[in-house]
Amino acid sequence: MNSLITIDKKKIGLMYSPYIIAELSANHNGSIKRAFESIKSAKEAGVDAVKIQTYTADTMTIDCDVDDFQIKGGLWDGYSLYNLYKEAQTPYEWHKPLFDYAKEIGITIFSTPFDETAVDLLEELNVSAYKIASFEMTDLPLVKYVAQTGKPMIISTGMANLEEISETVEVAKENGCQDMILLHCISSYPAPVEQSNLKTIPDLAKKFGVLSGLSDHTIGTTVSTTSVALGACMIEKHFTLSREDKGPDSEFSLEPDELRQLCQDTKIAWQSLGKAGYEHKQAEESSIKFRRSIYAIKDIKKGEKLNEENVKRIRPGFGLEPKYWSEVLSSKATHDIARGDPISFNLISFHNLNEVL
Repeated sequence: MNSLITIDKKKIGLMYSPYIIAELSANHNGSIKRAFESIKSAKEAGVDAVKIQTYTADTMTIDCDVDDFQIKGGLWDGYSLYNLYKEAQTPYEWHKPLFDYAKEIGITIFSTPFDETAVDLLEELNVSAYKIASFEMTDLPLVKYVAQTGKPMIISTGMANLEEISETVEVAKENGCQDMILLHCISSYPAPVEQSNLKTIPDLAKKFGVLSGLSDHTIGTTVSTTSVALGACMIEKHFTLSREDKGPDSEFSLEPDELRQLCQDTKIAWQSLGKAGYEHKQAEESSIKFRRSIYAIKDIKKGEKLNEENVKRIRPGFGLEPKYWSEVLSSKATHDIARGDPISFNLISFHNLNEVL
């Protein structure tokens, strides 16, 4: 698998700041006008891409009163699966206008397909990448169909165990996927922070030899920003114009100012990582002179012994380093030394200077 991938000319990898995806999902609230406004707002916030979801209630489930198809508890308590997806769907006829608008204003847009008909539609729109949702990650025929497009695949791993992730990755590879990102995900809405287990992010990358990131359903931006330190090169976060407008996904979605903050903070977090190293940093050069060193705190005559009454370890740092303190205290002045002069080797003599050096 490639350690650097490109989506719509944007490079993604550990050498680049995290790729931020604003997930619109159901936050259009049934209005294409709101969907347009959301895409514009996400671009203004600084995201790299907007993602939608491509399904209908009929491609997701069936309209059935059997208990299996009813949601009990949680954010969507009282809905049937069919009615939830009917309310939340992004109509197929919206897709081309939304893709055209995103292109017009210069923001990448792609989608999560939930069946083969969705893939076919997205291929007609020349989608630049595909996202596989956690709930569909084990739908290996769908994974195979998407992989055969040759487009980059972003795969959420919520609820999946190691064996299931391995199967999905293998199917994707066998069917032509060369560019893959695995997103660590907790499929709970909203997700509890204490179960985030962000250390899974680097482990995914190590185990499967792919780029990794985070699909974040926690409240706020702290978990997403923290993930950057664990190597997340992609972060997906649900987005809404306003949580007060309500909607199926609004409760765990970011508003525009929060999304803007996420974009800024993750970039700063990435910049702060740098590389491991112990040399003086450029920003420290002007500070080095303020380290401690050995100075005369009284006038010292030539031939006089140096002691704790006439020398001291103080700032600034133009004298001998404090590591020579014991040697300095056993030395004599070879010149007159004024109060405030830095002590240096050419001002003092030792019994055996070579041993000191």
